[in-house]
Amino acid sequence: MAQSTETDWVSRIADEVVAEAERRAPGKPIVCASGLSPSGPIHLGNLREVMVPHLVADEIKRRGIPCEHILSWDDYDRFRKVPAGIDPSWAEHIGKPLTSVPAPEGSEHPNWAEHFKAAMTWALDELGIEVRGISQTRMYTSGAYREQILFAMRERERIDAVLDRYRTKVTPESAAKKRQKPMDAAEIEAAEGSGAAGEDDGSSGSAGYFPYKPYCTVCERDLTTITAYDDDTTEMTYACRCGHEETVSLSEFDHGKLVWKVDWPMRWAYEGVIFEPSGVDHQSPGSSFVVGGQLVKEIFGGEQPIGPMYAFVGISGMAKMSSSKGGVPTPADALEIMEAPLLRWLYARRKPNQSFKVAFDQEIQRLYDEWDALERKVAEGAAQPADAAAYRRATSTVAGDLPRTPHPLPYRTLASVVDITTGDEEQTLRILGELDPENPVRSLDETRPRLDRAQRWITTQVPAEQRTRVREEPDTELLASLDDTRRESLRLLLDGLDEHWSLDGLTTLVYGVPKVQAGLTPDAKPTPELKVAQRSFFALLYQLLVGRDTGPRLPTLLLAVGADRVRKLLGA
Repeated sequence: MAQSTETDWVSRIADEVVAEAERRAPGKPIVCASGLSPSGPIHLGNLREVMVPHLVADEIKRRGIPCEHILSWDDYDRFRKVPAGIDPSWAEHIGKPLTSVPAPEGSEHPNWAEHFKAAMTWALDELGIEVRGISQTRMYTSGAYREQILFAMRERERIDAVLDRYRTKVTPESAAKKRQKPMDAAEIEAAEGSGAAGEDDGSSGSAGYFPYKPYCTVCERDLTTITAYDDDTTEMTYACRCGHEETVSLSEFDHGKLVWKVDWPMRWAYEGVIFEPSGVDHQSPGSSFVVGGQLVKEIFGGEQPIGPMYAFVGISGMAKMSSSKGGVPTPADALEIMEAPLLRWLYARRKPNQSFKVAFDQEIQRLYDEWDALERKVAEGAAQPADAAAYRRATSTVAGDLPRTPHPLPYRTLASVVDITTGDEEQTLRILGELDPENPVRSLDETRPRLDRAQRWITTQVPAEQRTRVREEPDTELLASLDDTRRESLRLLLDGLDEHWSLDGLTTLVYGVPKVQAGLTPDAKPTPELKVAQRSFFALLYQLLVGRDTGPRLPTLLLAVGADRVRKLLGA
């Protein structure tokens, strides 16, 4: 079996997947799978459903082993409810397949599913994630699953028996308790048709249990009940709540689908899936993953994929003004403010069962500092093996390296500069060109796409009251009130500007002024008393430059303001 020299979680799982594939289907390409429902914005938690199989499949392909990553788009699922921000008239489409529901108003896409698939497809491409997308609408309406549907209908009693092991039994006490709380309109709406989202297991009636749900050919909704079915002729009669009733031949009828708890294991067997992780919500007793494991083995003659449970992905500080009109940040939202390798790294460095947060607030600056430090360690050969492996998986795939910023400056520096210059490119280039005289930026293109990400972060995630506004005129009242010690601190700073006019030089200068005033050398280690003096000096500079006690890092702020304006605002 091909082994990897890496020592990270991806490599260990890949070892298990390759071994399992050799046991199940030696010589055949390995199939890793993901599934997404385009019922609304596909958020950063959903991205883990794709990223974990992607990283494993990519590792397998790096070893020269044929492997395919499939992504099933569950676009034939029913439209369950009208999300916030959508015209309430969309309620008339509840119960229809997602591909039969009109796209949100103003969308250029042909239907609801394609609208939400588009943003995710773009993000996957940006992230270097190659998948073979499978539209479940296309599979069902083309008759691709016809044999599997007829088989499931023939085996409906056995399927029902398996499902019955996990159904919650209704007792007189639980029924009475349920009656105490009447359902509101939204709950009734959500309960119509095929049950709770993703967890329906079919319906039983006087005609018995059926694992198949027809979509009405008149109203297109799934508010239907099968009233008769003949195994020999495949004649099926169904009645819809809209009043339509018809008898069709299921061997030719392509307007329905297997219920989710049967559909998923059927697809495992159909696609020959070896690896597919699942979220924590799928691991509980009676969930679709647990029940599916029984159904694929006992009914469909296949095996459940191996795959870890993955933990939730949290969000740190998403600004209200920029979320995807549903309050749930998506991969496309994240890629507006961070480069693709950084986002990949967040998923690659954590084991699937470890939760983590994607930062939209000030934490993104610290995250970028950590990323840049790792990049330096990798370049020096000093990174820990697992860290180096995560870095390589973040920056490249088997297809090659992901695009990167040619001249990557610190994210926090870029954010401060574009904040102060309000995006003025001429000013921005002047400042960035002065950061490091030995390696100056000569074109803004050298700093892209990171510069654009930082600018987008400032404009969409930083509230207006926290934006930096440099004073137009000196604060003469404050300057007049200064004592001799504070006047001396400003003089020491101004005297050193020309000599220290670079990011590193100004850092040494601003931290050194309080040291010199204390009779120490500029490179002296700070004491607790000295730190108090530095904070007081910094607050004075911020007040004189931007009118508040805090702001961007002072060396960056001084460069951005420019030497002449700094002298003016500090009373020179």
